[in-house]
Amino acid sequence: MTGVQITHIQLLPLGIGAAIAEYLISNSHNVILLARSTAPLEKLKEKSPEHVSICAGDLADLSLAEKSVEIANEDFGRLDALILNHGILEPATRISNSDPDAWRKCFDVNFFSLVAIIKAAIPSLRKTNGRVVFTSSGASTKAYSTWGAYGASKAAMNHLNLTLAAEEPSLTCMSIRPGVVDTQMQMDVRDKHSALMDEKDVSKFHNLHQEGKLIKPEQPGHVIAKLALDASNDLSGKFLE
Repeated sequence: MTGVQITHIQLLPLGIGAAIAEYLISNSHNVILLARSTAPLEKLKEKSPEHVSICAGDLADLSLAEKSVEIANEDFGRLDALILNHGILEPATRISNSDPDAWRKCFDVNFFSLVAIIKAAIPSLRKTNGRVVFTSSGASTKAYSTWGAYGASKAAMNHLNLTLAAEEPSLTCMSIRPGVVDTQMQMDVRDKHSALMDEKDVSKFHNLHQEGKLIKPEQPGHVIAKLALDASNDLSGKFLE
């Protein structure tokens, strides 16, 4: 498949987003990389300047959505796919101690930014019968103590995927559960958030780490990239595990 693969990602040191971007760049696809910090984006751009454009800013800033789509069309002339991989875990706290404003911030980043970029991208994606890949989570269908905001935002993402598939049949969209991946988020769960979590949840993630069973980011990253390139329309609206 030729054309632009616009990769909307939150880059992390060991993140899925970086693995997705590196796969697409290494296969000579054009990408627009969106994240909070410019430093990791610039490193990826250095690998293939002609194939990479960057758009840095706070992902809760909904104006970045139209800006990133404009960059895709101005720099590469078309838009073939969105890869919506970013997200934050915070606030990792129990509902009884929660701050609704903190939940709202989580939804601004994890959910409302998706609505904004999809709305901005739909006219361009209609022209290419494009694809939208959402990186969801097992927490969207299973509860973990203190992860209420994160899990709820990912569940809302899954329903957004269903709605997009119903409303835009010419597009192919899917939500994917990547598994428990060796990323900064898992490091934060072990080092920052475990004190407030239920012991059974803490043990699950600590044991996966200690036993070397965390998934490498390249595994789901390459699957997600390939779905953005070649997923068939019969997957549209599906939650892939």
